[in-house]
Amino acid sequence: MARRDTPEINAGSMADIAFLLLIFFLVTTTMDTDIGISRKLPEKQDPNIVPPVLKEKNVFEVNVNRRNEILVEGEIYMQIGDLREAAIAFIDNGGGKNEDGTECTWCEGKKDPASSDHPKKAIISLQSDRGTSYGTYIAVQNELVAAYTDLRNRYSNNKFGRDFEDISLDQQAVIKKDIYPQIISEAEPTK
Repeated sequence: MARRDTPEINAGSMADIAFLLLIFFLVTTTMDTDIGISRKLPEKQDPNIVPPVLKEKNVFEVNVNRRNEILVEGEIYMQIGDLREAAIAFIDNGGGKNEDGTECTWCEGKKDPASSDHPKKAIISLQSDRGTSYGTYIAVQNELVAAYTDLRNRYSNNKFGRDFEDISLDQQAVIKKDIYPQIISEAEPTK
């Protein structure tokens, strides 16, 4: 009996089909992106730069310990819900003058000489513990950023009759830079 050769299957077109399917799935698949905290990291500074001298009254200290308790100004234990108002009162105090000698004419604070001089000088210092829960840390961050958002909205409504997000980008930039600059310093967590 004659031996028949088994015909071979042409696999060249199979590779083409597999490649086309791979491309199809790569193009049509959506990738979920994680949403994180929007922060601009500081640039590396020249070691020859001398740090500026800060007055203690222009620094608003917020410490979060491992039991998720919030200590403000080294003496007041505070709930997360009260932190925003305390930060607003500090930033918007207007109790002195800016570097160029101008007073804060838009500040609605108490003008307490023991608190911040000007919104451009007001620094919020946040320090947490390594044992602080992530949720508490984020909640504290949100309240501090919300304080700036509230102040910017109030200023924008008084000046332009609209919320901060509804004004032009140029006007937003002026408010962010000259009126209520967000200055939050995050210290290395304690052990």
